[in-house]
Amino acid sequence: MSKNVTWPDLPLAAWSETCDTLHLWTQIVGKVRIALTPLINHWWNATLFVTARGLTAPAMPYAGRTVDIIFDFIDHRLIIETSDCNVESLPLKAMAVADFYNEFRQRLRRLGIDIHIWTMPSEIENAIPFDQDHVHAQYDPVYAQKFWLALVQASRVMNEFRARFIGKASPVHFFWGSFDLAVTRFSGRTAPPPKAITPNVANWVIAEAYSHEVSSCGFWPGNGGYGRAAFFVYAYPEPAGYGDTHLSTAEAFYDTGLGQFILPYDAVCRSSDPDKLLLGFLQETYVAAAELAKWDRKALERERAIR
Repeated sequence: MSKNVTWPDLPLAAWSETCDTLHLWTQIVGKVRIALTPLINHWWNATLFVTARGLTAPAMPYAGRTVDIIFDFIDHRLIIETSDCNVESLPLKAMAVADFYNEFRQRLRRLGIDIHIWTMPSEIENAIPFDQDHVHAQYDPVYAQKFWLALVQASRVMNEFRARFIGKASPVHFFWGSFDLAVTRFSGRTAPPPKAITPNVANWVIAEAYSHEVSSCGFWPGNGGYGRAAFFVYAYPEPAGYGDTHLSTAEAFYDTGLGQFILPYDAVCRSSDPDKLLLGFLQETYVAAAELAKWDRKALERERAIR
């Protein structure tokens, strides 16, 4: 089958150092978002969003104004805009996380934004405080842009999948802690507190994230040890027999170490119809969770989506 050129190659080995650096840069912006926005259930206030130019932290309130922070992966700039028509920017280029942090803080101060954030990265093993990190300093603009283009495609399809559900559902949003794009559906029932320990994440953070029963899906580039870009689906709490579900998506499998169904990103890229392949995977893994956990599907789904 011919490759669909709108889904870019994204081999982690080709840009792993850039990925690690960009992950930390997004965390700096994400922590500003936490500092400026009121808590929304499941930390939805903290997330970034995919746009036609990159990733954005939109409409954050500060002293009677709002602030947007934009990672522009077309012109490779970080842009800070305020509702009183002031703008600051800095180039996205190879630089240490500590330098990015200092340059970013200077631009905020020029705009009259004076805030303090916790400088320790989240959800990362052997983390170095942002203002002390001179280790992570790579930025490959070609692969940064490819990553964003992959997010554009994933977001587009995941938004179509989200539209089939009329129960409580998250936006399609980007979690900078785990560095993934995700959308989550809720059964409407509360869930038992998670018992497992999530490495490098406080228990109270996880308790807020998984306070209710969910079926969640997403995309991530494979950093953090996995090694390759993939789409993932999981359920919490995981119903009995979920991992044994037989899928029609031949390229997908259940990863027992992760406790998630995985569809390799490369399989989507190679497909003659990437949208159909990905939507089929998302739908059948959701159906498996919903059926095994006895969700009220008629009340939660648009009629045409039930199958």
